[in-house]
Amino acid sequence: KLQLMESGGGSVQAGGSLRLSCVASGYTIRRYCMGWFRQAPGKEREAVASAFRAKEVFNTTHYADSVRGRFTISHDNAKNTLFLQMDSLKPEDTAMYFCAHGPLGQSKCGDLNVWGQGTQVTVSS
Repeated sequence: KLQLMESGGGSVQAGGSLRLSCVASGYTIRRYCMGWFRQAPGKEREAVASAFRAKEVFNTTHYADSVRGRFTISHDNAKNTLFLQMDSLKPEDTAMYFCAHGPLGQSKCGDLNVWGQGTQVTVSS
């Protein structure tokens, strides 16, 4: 059974940086779609960044407008780990951050049906 575990959250002042990690366990992942999401109290869940891996190539597919240029999604496939590097953090980035996993079809990602427990990011001004 595939499981995801996020880590790396914490409290940071505006302008600071954090690096989130999402470790996948259960089986080795070679071909997949994954993404980072966040949800703040009283707000809907927001897609932050997404990517897929196919033919041993990692491809970034999307960044939310609110984070583009500040956040970077990356991976270490040998360690079954997905990362989210967050720079120039703003108070509005405060949220619970989740990673999610789903199957990759021929040309489209399936539903992201495996989720981690989340890691809290708090940015103070």
